[in-house]
Amino acid sequence: MNTLLIEIGSEQIPAGYIVPALEAFSKQILDMLDSARIDHGQALTLGTPRRLVLMVKDVGDMQNVQTSTITGPPEKIAFDKEGNPTVPAQKFAQKAGIPLDQITVEDTPKGRYLTAVVQETCESAITILEQILEKAILSIPFPKSMRWGDLSISFARPIISLTGLLGSKCLDFGVGNIRSSSFIFGHQFMNPEKYELESADAYVKTAESAGIIPGIEKRKDTLVTAIEACAISAGAVIQEDEELIDLVTNLVEYPYPVVGTFDETFLQVPDEVLITAMREHQKYFALRDETGKLKNQFIAVNNTKAKDMALVTKGHEKVLRARLSDAKFFYETDQKSSLDEFAQKLKQVTFQEKLGTVYDKTLRVGALAQFLVNASSYDDREALARKVDRAAKICKADLVSQVVIEFTKLQGVIGRAYALKAGEDKDVACAIEQHYRPVYSGGSLPENPTACILAIADKLDTICGCFSVGLIPTGGTDPYGLRRQGIGILGIMMDQKLEINLTSMIEKGLSAYSQNNDAKTVLEIKEFLQNRMLNLLVDTGYSKEAVNSALGASFDNIPDVVLRVRALDALRKEPDFEPLSITFKRVENILRKSGQDVQISVNENLFEDASESGLFAAVLKVKNTVDRLIENGVYDEALTHIAGLRPVVDTFFDDVMVMAEDDTIRQNRMALLSSVSALFKNIADFTKI
Repeated sequence: MNTLLIEIGSEQIPAGYIVPALEAFSKQILDMLDSARIDHGQALTLGTPRRLVLMVKDVGDMQNVQTSTITGPPEKIAFDKEGNPTVPAQKFAQKAGIPLDQITVEDTPKGRYLTAVVQETCESAITILEQILEKAILSIPFPKSMRWGDLSISFARPIISLTGLLGSKCLDFGVGNIRSSSFIFGHQFMNPEKYELESADAYVKTAESAGIIPGIEKRKDTLVTAIEACAISAGAVIQEDEELIDLVTNLVEYPYPVVGTFDETFLQVPDEVLITAMREHQKYFALRDETGKLKNQFIAVNNTKAKDMALVTKGHEKVLRARLSDAKFFYETDQKSSLDEFAQKLKQVTFQEKLGTVYDKTLRVGALAQFLVNASSYDDREALARKVDRAAKICKADLVSQVVIEFTKLQGVIGRAYALKAGEDKDVACAIEQHYRPVYSGGSLPENPTACILAIADKLDTICGCFSVGLIPTGGTDPYGLRRQGIGILGIMMDQKLEINLTSMIEKGLSAYSQNNDAKTVLEIKEFLQNRMLNLLVDTGYSKEAVNSALGASFDNIPDVVLRVRALDALRKEPDFEPLSITFKRVENILRKSGQDVQISVNENLFEDASESGLFAAVLKVKNTVDRLIENGVYDEALTHIAGLRPVVDTFFDDVMVMAEDDTIRQNRMALLSSVSALFKNIADFTKI
């Protein structure tokens, strides 16, 4: 067993490409080894901006032996009357590649046939690897690839070296005009010479001696330690930014951070603008003092340790000065206009070709938000309505500000900052930023009622508008992010326990559009959101059956759905749940398949068997209790009481024929089953289990 090492050396690969490429390459090589019947252990991926590395432990020297049994002609054809092999038998032996005397005859369902055990040829792992590596390397997926020279191949960046070892043996393969070898190149600037590898296991130690930290996690730890030391020396704390740490980790082969400064006058600009200017353009870390105030200092991470790091620091300061000057100019320009003036400019910004301008959208969102306020159970809805009205008018205003045009990621953030500076209510200002939440799956939700109502209205308006003009997500296509927005609506309603009727919300959202706002579109949107709810709850950990069952009963009260799913999931874990579900499923199926109108009331005088009386009495006994528990949302107890009916329902099915010949008796028994169904029909649809 040996370690397999593959290193692909290249020009600077974009930081965001590295991890996905390594994951894909690792899976591909392991799959190929499995297909080739070569034993292997775990895979380890390493990578820097200039090299993608895969190490696979415990790779076998040879393919595993594989035998198979093949069937030939029937015995009566393979041998003549004297028992001598015929031409078909000889040709079968020739095809199998074994002597005729090793052919056997076996009984099969079709009769006695000739069979042969064939052993496939085994090749060395080196031979197999040399055959598959070029294809595997060129199959690594990248968001964008490029070609170079006169070669027909493509890769993220030009390949400049290939290293391949199995143990201490060098693999011979090539990609384009580059052949593999047993050496690697050191750090591009610090140690650019070649370093010979004695074996694959020596890779990490050799690379580190050449000024490279190939392990991504180790390089990240080294980076964090280094920048924290810089921050301490500057008497500061690093602005928390895990995403930037991951990004910078894959921008360098070894981190060499320095602390720089910028003019204090730039601190007049909002922190978010300065931090974004440092982060997005230069990948610098912002620093704060012990009180949390932004300092006029930053940390820049270099890939090279220069002789004069002070000179390098000055270079960073000069570049950042230009960036911050631009940001300051944009900010000062924005201060000449109010948010209301910005909002008027939205009349010139198209939201969607068929759905009008962004200004039109703010009007629709405002009207829908007022409906949601009135339908909610929030305290002091009159005050909330005023805040929501103001927030809706200016929630998109910052989209036409100079700062957001330059730094698009600051949409909402700058609106909040400008609103606070202008003296707007704090809840209104926060709603401008938070109505975009959640911005990704599992992201944070809006925090106050104003922001929550505005977020739901904004997302629902987008969904209703897109559905009304036929812009419905299909397969993997969702250009307007409707799935994410649907999940956002449901997440907020669950978090805030907003029991607003979903159908009425959709109808109100569609009422702003003249086209296709009929019952069919309402149903399509509701089904769309129901699918999002299914995925959301299953991802949370609830069983798919429980979720489907609860959704099958009703889907208009979102918090109520969660309560019912939770109760059903708990009931499913009970040992006698399966017979219980079968019983209630039978009740529902009989009612649905009858095709008859079931009378509402049960006539006790029509009972012919004690089981009918027993079931009716049991239903009456639990009905008031179950109705009260359902009204209060105590579904676990309600289901427990309903589950207690199973024995009497089973007895009823055993003792009487529901579909009696007498129409009056049949209708009365159907009504009796309907009374049972009525107990749980608003909790769960047991036919979904």
